[in-house]
Amino acid sequence: MNPARRTVLIAAGAAALTPALPAAAAAAAEATGTPAGAAAAAPRAAAATAPYASYWYPDSLPAGSPGPGITWRSLKSWRAADDLDLAFNAATVPLARRFTPTPANPTARSGQARVQALVSFGPTSNNPSQGSATADYYALTHWAYLDELVFWGGSAGEGLILAPNAPVVDAAHRHGVPVLGNVFLPPVAYGGQLQWTRDLVQRDATGHYPLAAQLVAVAAAYGFDGWFVNAETGGGNTALGTAMLGFVTELKALAAARGQRVTWYDAMTVNGTVSWQGALTSQNQAFFQAADTMFVDFRWSAATLASSGTKADRLGRSRYELWAGVDVESNGSGTSVNWDAIVPAGKPHLTSIGFYRPEWTRNHLPADRRAPEDFHAADDRFWTGRSLDPSRPDTSDPWRAPALSVADRSTVTSVPFASVFNTGHGLRWYEEGAVVSEAPWNHLGLQDRLPSRRWVVRTAGERPAVSFDFADAWRGGSSVLVAGELDQPVVVDVYATRLPIGVNTVVDLTFRGEAGEVDVELAVATAEPSAPGATPPYTYRAVNSVNDGTRVRSVNGWQTVTVPLTGLSGTVRALGVRLTATAGPVRWRLGGLAVRPDGTPTAPAAPSGARVTAANGGDLRLAWNAGPGTVRHYTLHRLLPDGTRRFLGATAQRAWFVAGLRPEPGETAARFEVRAVGELYNTSSPATVTHPW
Repeated sequence: MNPARRTVLIAAGAAALTPALPAAAAAAAEATGTPAGAAAAAPRAAAATAPYASYWYPDSLPAGSPGPGITWRSLKSWRAADDLDLAFNAATVPLARRFTPTPANPTARSGQARVQALVSFGPTSNNPSQGSATADYYALTHWAYLDELVFWGGSAGEGLILAPNAPVVDAAHRHGVPVLGNVFLPPVAYGGQLQWTRDLVQRDATGHYPLAAQLVAVAAAYGFDGWFVNAETGGGNTALGTAMLGFVTELKALAAARGQRVTWYDAMTVNGTVSWQGALTSQNQAFFQAADTMFVDFRWSAATLASSGTKADRLGRSRYELWAGVDVESNGSGTSVNWDAIVPAGKPHLTSIGFYRPEWTRNHLPADRRAPEDFHAADDRFWTGRSLDPSRPDTSDPWRAPALSVADRSTVTSVPFASVFNTGHGLRWYEEGAVVSEAPWNHLGLQDRLPSRRWVVRTAGERPAVSFDFADAWRGGSSVLVAGELDQPVVVDVYATRLPIGVNTVVDLTFRGEAGEVDVELAVATAEPSAPGATPPYTYRAVNSVNDGTRVRSVNGWQTVTVPLTGLSGTVRALGVRLTATAGPVRWRLGGLAVRPDGTPTAPAAPSGARVTAANGGDLRLAWNAGPGTVRHYTLHRLLPDGTRRFLGATAQRAWFVAGLRPEPGETAARFEVRAVGELYNTSSPATVTHPW
């Protein structure tokens, strides 16, 4: 990797950090006179501090002391039983199975090139475990094109091994995307020490690699899917290369037994030196064979990728297990790429694609233009292309967006299914159309399963603008806004699905109009389109209170209309809406969609055992036990003396940190309520906990 990228990565650990959980261990070390590294490696007492994603050195720690907000930890000494942040960092959403619908356009293919993304969501030592109080966050939503996400990070000054935070893993898993932690052994010029490589590949008395077992144990405890191994510290020899190969081989065997995977980065060669090949060669072939996939360094050419694909074929491996690195950190969708060397138009794809740092779509925006709408506009351009409609790709666009080459996938396969189009960040928090918190926020673990094709709009007239919007929502922080003249009827594809239809299946649509007048119809297809890019064979059901069979509920200006699927059978393959304007330019919002059996859904079981696990003044850690059954997430409220409730937040984990609470006038104890939220956004009765002031 080039020096500019690596410098940014390493410097991130020392710049612009807020005091974080690791500072507590460093402070304790100073107070006791114990070396900071030793204090950090020992089990910590419970502290009411904010939790962050975990990071480690393999074994030995650097000389000196860590910087502010950084804790130096040894992975070798990690034990799940001693991990006081485990409840915050453990993902709760299992990896969903997904399917490939008929592609949205004739150029997108299934079974060929795949897409990997290496994403830095924050500095190594400052990746919050439960989101944070800002909407300015890389809220990745185009999961439908991804096959693997690497939680990129690690630096010589913070730690070399970074475990993904739970919100990112939960969002990815909901969309069927595995997430890998990162093992980064940096070059000597950027702080790397060859001892750390030796630490990683050390053997025990039985000849096994204890750090390989530790990596697998961490991924199993935290609920993510494996590791990306990037060994770039130079100065090694053949003995070290042999040890590294043995380590990766054992890591892969242990990982496979736990349903995990390993990706190797094209840097260290079999002779122990660092020599980026930009290809699959005799120098890295053994590592590729030991791992599941390999990221091919950016030095590739059309010739080296072609030879790499041929070599993979000869090894009996899929050529699509090679990720051709595409560096988009600096220029994003303006990056010049020889796409025909990877995904040539009209020919079989040569390899898969490995995007390095696609969070450019957020990071390149100036500080005063990082509103969620600005980010999503740039992100849609990156993943969908210049047309902003995957059903009509602009093949003249020099940026060959994934939607042009790769077929999208979906995980919407079972009933009940519901979405409120929550992107995992927002300017406020809404419940049933009412603002219950004015605070901006992000927490990707609250993200819904989102539409995979954004945005397919079918009309014979003027195309309206369709986008996620954050000025109003039914629940969470966002809704889908359709705005335009609508001079002809417009069909917006919303979901590709595989939802079985029962005798009493209904669809709930929650929406509101802000301008103009529009007739709304539910679009339902029970068969696939006739060809890639063709319109699903929709039937249309009127969504109006005057129509027989529909039921309407109005709350805070939003209507929820229940439409029975009477007369349909088999499987719902696609869902959408058809809008026909009857007066004026239209601004219309879709706030929710649910497919469910008719009748009142059963409320989820309440959590139990709510408790305060640590307190420091108004800073508290809360925890609770899950009740039986499936839970989408939990909401937390503070019950005030006047009987009203104040929203504190929501999480998919069974622990929560809240800071800066103060007693209300005359209040002797703070009271909290935790509720489970089900798949259909129905809520349980509360579990309560009291904390005396």
